[in-house]
Amino acid sequence: MDRLDHLEHLDRELVDELAQVARETVRDELREQTRRQRRRATLYAASGAVALYAGAALALALGLGLAAGLPDWAAALITAVILGALAYVLRGAARPAPEHRAGTAAAPGHPVGGTAPAAPPSGLGMPYPPVPPTPPATDAAEQTAPRPDRIDPEQPHHRA
Repeated sequence: MDRLDHLEHLDRELVDELAQVARETVRDELREQTRRQRRRATLYAASGAVALYAGAALALALGLGLAAGLPDWAAALITAVILGALAYVLRGAARPAPEHRAGTAAAPGHPVGGTAPAAPPSGLGMPYPPVPPTPPATDAAEQTAPRPDRIDPEQPHHRA
């Protein structure tokens, strides 16, 4: 019996050691993924900053080009209107299309645009739970209209 107790001790040590190795492996993998994502985020941020400066230089060039034939205030106003219209178009392109438009019927499970809805950034599945085609079945008592006096027949009434 003493021999079995010794083996049980070895089993515990083995399980603890395997758990420690698994923890270290997962920790190392998460560190590596975090480092890659941090590098990617830094590159996206740098790209956005450079694009902002490029857009400002383009707006300046457009304004100066218009100012050659127009008064300065008119060139600045035209440049602002062009940039505002471009911002409006880009905002509209970034918004998702509504799935159900007035007067347009889509097949169940298929959006109007003809493309599948994008998965959420987390990658965990659908962005919202699916809607069942029919409401869930309820008791006959729950299907009746609420009483006009708003008294719940299930609750005890207060006596005056």
